Amino acid sequence: MTDKEDVDIILASRSPSRQAILSNAGIPFSVHVSNIDERAVEAPLLEAGFPADDIALLLAEAKAEKVSIDFPGAYVIGADQVLAFEDDRLVKPETMEDARRQLLRLRGRTHSLHSAVVVARDGETKWHEISTAHMTMRDFGPEYVGRYLASAGEDVLASVGAYRLEGLGVQLFDEIDGDYFTILGLPLLPLLGYLRAEGIIEA
Repeated sequence: MTDKEDVDIILASRSPSRQAILSNAGIPFSVHVSNIDERAVEAPLLEAGFPADDIALLLAEAKAEKVSIDFPGAYVIGADQVLAFEDDRLVKPETMEDARRQLLRLRGRTHSLHSAVVVARDGETKWHEISTAHMTMRDFGPEYVGRYLASAGEDVLASVGAYRLEGLGVQLFDEIDGDYFTILGLPLLPLLGYLRAEGIIEA
């Protein structure tokens, strides 16, 4: 059992959604972004044919372990999310036009969101979880995409799927099969279970 008074919890992510999830759950934490080069980490993994869920896990591990080296004794939470569609791994759109093209490509089809969460301490991963959600979009038209993007604004560029399910993005979908927190990018319930089991938060 860990003395909760002496434990720091750190989130190695700049994601507002992940920060809000932990805050709303009543978890005391600070934020220290890892600033790893994600594309450099994943390039050899893609070339080697690693599956999307493994890539999400390895990226989450890289973030958490890097930050945990700088904060000895702290429990560092790292997370990553990979969107898999057909044989591709899609990344966050860089421009609104990229977002428009991506949404038109995904409409009427099902894609998968693989979300990984890791807890590291002193440079070593102590625990991890991977959760997957399957998302089926409506077969909307180009005019709807234009209206959606105009209303949602550039916040969509912070999302790998160009949508935020907690906002207007929910209107893009016909069917969702998966945990809500997984879709937001942080599988919360298993993470809370681990933190309670380790005595890091109250049981």
